[in-house]
Amino acid sequence: MINGQPFRASYPLSGRTALVTGASRRAGIGYAVARRLAAYGASVYVHHHTPHDEEQPWGADPEGPEGVVAGVREAAADGATVAHGPGDLADPETPARLVSAAREALGGRLDILVANHGLSGYDGDLGAVDAAMLDAHWAVNTRSTVLLVQALARQPRPPESTPPGRVVLLTSGQDVRGGMPDEIAYALAKGALSSATRTLATALGHRRITVNAVNPGPVDTGYLTGEDHAAVASMFDGGRWADPDDPARLISWLTTDEAGWITGEVINSEGGFARWPRPGRTFDAPGT
Repeated sequence: MINGQPFRASYPLSGRTALVTGASRRAGIGYAVARRLAAYGASVYVHHHTPHDEEQPWGADPEGPEGVVAGVREAAADGATVAHGPGDLADPETPARLVSAAREALGGRLDILVANHGLSGYDGDLGAVDAAMLDAHWAVNTRSTVLLVQALARQPRPPESTPPGRVVLLTSGQDVRGGMPDEIAYALAKGALSSATRTLATALGHRRITVNAVNPGPVDTGYLTGEDHAAVASMFDGGRWADPDDPARLISWLTTDEAGWITGEVINSEGGFARWPRPGRTFDAPGT
């Protein structure tokens, strides 16, 4: 509000700083989020861990982190800084180092954390999962995220004149419909973040930091092809997958002042996935 009148800034994140984790592929959600935050005026530190992608069926970005960063810089508003660095978040020391590196690169303060990273693969159903799988997913998908939030909160408390803090976590729909019975370790680790969102929001409320989580639903980041890809598309009301920018719009909005009264919430951004009506079915009025 300006003089009591509604107002939307052209660059709602101008002067703010953000760390986006797991942004190592231009086909991914992290990249789309980083581009939007930069376009909204924020200075952004892009975290990447290409060894993870190299081990997956989809592979690493063909242009590597440099291609990702170039795309974020292309979208950035005038005056926004874009920096980047690697980090293996399976290492418990990495979260604090990463937050420190982002602060140093972006002028000494970090306002926004988008914890988009995640460990894929190395998983199984209840009969196949073992302690090593559970520990690996806990370390990357849960422990590192909590430690990142902790490192953000350990910054010197800013004066009231500075922008409020924002944290957005990423879940994976493990709490809706039938869960993820073929990916027990992943589902449990991501589910812990969903459960922790309100606790973290309460812990950080006095620091003027909001904490929310987003379930993006199935997003077309290149991990499925062929018949499997078509089958998932048919489960959306619109008959198409989500593009990475679909959840990125919500995630980015949650970091702005417009979302300042939302905290402790897990928000689904699924485009009607696996809900009625199914594609090809139209509404029939009574008596027709």
